[in-house]
Amino acid sequence: MRFYKIEGTIENKYRIKNSENRRAAREISDNIALLSRAFNEKRNGKSFMYVANILADRMTAGMICTEDTDTSRQTELFFKAIKTEPSDISTEEITFNMARALLRTSDRNGYINDDGEVFRDFGIDELTGRFSDIFDYGENLIENADKTDIYTETEKYTMSDSVLPELDRIYDGRATGKAKGHPVHYMMQTDDPDTRREICRLLLKALYANGRIENRRYCFVNLCMDESIPPTAYDQLYKMNEGGAVIIRYDACRREEDGDTADSSHETIERMCEALKKYRYSVLTIFCLPRECTKARDIFNEEAGSISFIELKEEFVSGTRAEEFLKMLAAERHIRTDKNLFNTPEKEKGYLAAELRELFDRWYDRKLKTGIYPQYRDIATAKHRLAAAAPKGSAYDELQEMIGLSSAKKLIGKALDYHKAMKLFADKGMKNDHPAMHMVFTGSPGTAKTSVARLFARIMKENGLLSKGDLIEVGRGDLVGKYVGWTAPTIQKKFREAEGSVLFIDEAYSLADDRDGSYGDEAINTIVQEMENRRESVIVIFAGYTDKMEAFLNKNPGLRSRIAYNVPFDDYTTEELCAIAALIAKKNGLSLDVPAQSRLEKLFSAARAQSDFGNGRYVRNVIERARMAQASRLLAMGYENVTSADVATLCASDIEMPEVQVKAEKRIGFSA
Repeated sequence: MRFYKIEGTIENKYRIKNSENRRAAREISDNIALLSRAFNEKRNGKSFMYVANILADRMTAGMICTEDTDTSRQTELFFKAIKTEPSDISTEEITFNMARALLRTSDRNGYINDDGEVFRDFGIDELTGRFSDIFDYGENLIENADKTDIYTETEKYTMSDSVLPELDRIYDGRATGKAKGHPVHYMMQTDDPDTRREICRLLLKALYANGRIENRRYCFVNLCMDESIPPTAYDQLYKMNEGGAVIIRYDACRREEDGDTADSSHETIERMCEALKKYRYSVLTIFCLPRECTKARDIFNEEAGSISFIELKEEFVSGTRAEEFLKMLAAERHIRTDKNLFNTPEKEKGYLAAELRELFDRWYDRKLKTGIYPQYRDIATAKHRLAAAAPKGSAYDELQEMIGLSSAKKLIGKALDYHKAMKLFADKGMKNDHPAMHMVFTGSPGTAKTSVARLFARIMKENGLLSKGDLIEVGRGDLVGKYVGWTAPTIQKKFREAEGSVLFIDEAYSLADDRDGSYGDEAINTIVQEMENRRESVIVIFAGYTDKMEAFLNKNPGLRSRIAYNVPFDDYTTEELCAIAALIAKKNGLSLDVPAQSRLEKLFSAARAQSDFGNGRYVRNVIERARMAQASRLLAMGYENVTSADVATLCASDIEMPEVQVKAEKRIGFSA
């Protein structure tokens, strides 16, 4: 489907002078509407032409076509039908959103009866309403481009190894005759929005230049996991873009790779792929996924059936190629490079485009402030000093508001201060060795180690010390392979997934076993290697019981030497446990009366003496049991006798006091 805007100069009776009254103007619009309707009825729904506006001596019209149309001939016939003869006619292809605006103008001026009816006749009415807002829909037009320019631009991005061969295939031959269609579609995987946008743009330019895409218009949508989107909307999306291209951006992968949420999006992907299969020959599809997005990629491939995809994946570059990329960025800004720029990337480390751009921007920022405009040297460093003064962000505030954890809060604060200072010193030109921030979290169960790790990842992101700030949670089962040779690649994949984030290894001591040369030893050795290789981009946190983690670290001296911080998580005091209980109750809309608070204090004081005390988890369990006991108590009172205050209050009788076991190895259990 194509949309056109047509403009021309008029000199006949449709030219409206300022002196003419509204009645005359209305008669003209009614006449145009009548003649336009008669003209469009003869098109059998294959096209629709309309006048949008007449202003002074300029007439603006629009055209909607469902197939390849001789626009010049169609325009000539339409103007003849409405009895006008514009001169200096110009025709340009426009986006759907621009066409929608023209139709609304036409409706407002009385040249058509109802713009919504037009969209319903073409079967794309859902795209004009709430759906387009949910779907985050946007459009653009393909530009003309020279073959040489396309190849040159492609080489500026770290996807050239897969994109350049496809450009060769595109330019190997043009579509001939009426037998047209798309032999392949594309699966693009990159974490860099700039790379994604530009590679899509260059690819479409090449396809359009070689007749593989019929019209200039293409759309881009963010695939939304929203059950409220009707199944027909995906069909309408593709129907409206016949002859063009649809770019599907899918960014939910990171949340799905470690959980079951991919299953919830399976239906959405299935619906979209049904539309893809239906319009596979008339609409080109480009799927854009994050670089390490295996589950969603597999779902797309599974649901797409027999459709062939060309995979375009961003590459890691290092050494000479990384330097060439940095030189290219410098040339774009007309600035000479220096050794400081090339000393920044580690020689043996691979970088993605976004990471190299970040390194360049950091160097360029220093270059501007110290070399080109040295008068701003002190102002710039003062700003950095201010930024380094204290950690910021909502995650840091959440950490400070957590009950207890004084040792953990103090150490994490020191770590943040130190690494902010390192960034400040680097801006001053001081060489540093990029110290790692790997940590060990030690403590009993229920002391909020995982919760703090999740907040820590966000803190690092909010303070500019990590690019993504996700928490990738793994255990032994996620790292140790079932067969010989599987362990190292599995761990390397997890570290790639954790780029720019925190890798949280829970119960890390389980990796160490008593057998030398075992899978566990291979896992630890690989982890040590990856910790060193990715010390700037990945922070590893090992978590577990204090005594077991000590034995774990002793197993591999290289591991201990790479851990910068040992963060202890102390057991909660009785007072802190009571405060946690009150907070959990408050989050559930409940309060504790004074006798209940006193009863909890006694309960927690006794429970803390047990060797397997669960700290925060134990508190949560107690409150859940209390809520169940409260429900039984209120039901026994009778509906008429229960007040709002009763519903919102936990009493002492709701708190079950378990029998404290004499033997420490026995878990505290609730009495029947």
